[in-house]
Amino acid sequence: MLLRAVLLPIQASSRRDLVERLVQLVFGLFLYGVALGFMVRGGIGVAPWDVLALGLAGQTGVGYGAMTVIVSVVVLLLWIPLRQRVGLGTVLNALLVGPSADLALLLIPQPSSVWVGAPMFVFGLVLLAFATGLYIAADFGPGPRDGLMTGLVRRTGWAVWVVRTLIEGSVLVIGFILGGPVGVGTVLFAFGVGPLIGVFLPYLTRWREARSRRLGTLRPA
Repeated sequence: MLLRAVLLPIQASSRRDLVERLVQLVFGLFLYGVALGFMVRGGIGVAPWDVLALGLAGQTGVGYGAMTVIVSVVVLLLWIPLRQRVGLGTVLNALLVGPSADLALLLIPQPSSVWVGAPMFVFGLVLLAFATGLYIAADFGPGPRDGLMTGLVRRTGWAVWVVRTLIEGSVLVIGFILGGPVGVGTVLFAFGVGPLIGVFLPYLTRWREARSRRLGTLRPA
């Protein structure tokens, strides 16, 4: 009973649908980490949560990927008083994105100039939006940060934009004070990520739903 109260149920139209969605989830989270690597390498600023992670990493000596995991775990602990239910995607998001970002940073070279770094950031931003749509469409629960936002919205009754602005604004200020990189990329992320996700998410959601329905009608051999 306790697990049912804490964990979101996993639903699937068939065993194959479940496997495909799990692969989609993991691949989406891996791409999300790769996207973060490109944005960090771009050198023109990063998203607010990454400003915080990089600021903390610089102050503590802990690697960026490991600090991303630590921040995600701390955010998940904040779910407890909000009585948010955790999904498999929530847990995997917290654990996989950071190591994927570290792997990407190992493989992606440092840009020679801002004229190389800026396109790298833009590519990372577009890839991040696609990856977000991919893992959300897999439907295994929200990421730690999104769940914190929706939990606070439910608890306070405030508008989504107010809660999101307060969370990300606070995170950005703390990260900046700690020495995290704030720049034009931070602004590009703030104004660009929402519209880009709005392009990818509806298409990927419709595709996933249609695919799941089709798999549900197939008879096992």
